[in-house]
Amino acid sequence: MFSVESQCVLIKIYWVMTRIYRENLKVRILKLADMQSTGSPDDLAFRFSVSKRTVKRIVSEIRCEGRNIRYSPLKKSYVTEKECV
Repeated sequence: MFSVESQCVLIKIYWVMTRIYRENLKVRILKLADMQSTGSPDDLAFRFSVSKRTVKRIVSEIRCEGRNIRYSPLKKSYVTEKECV
């Protein structure tokens, strides 16, 4: 088995990789929202192999960071502020 120290190192590596992955998803979602081509939350979840709830959490994080993003039922896509007007 692993020692306690090596387990802590593995946990830290996992956390960093998870954080990098989430940041990457944020960038990808924002780019798709700029192009109005995210599709529905279900479509995004399928595209990125995550749950629909994860997509909604990430979009919420994007909003908390000060970006204006919302879902447009008419366009069936998340859109950014410049498309909301």
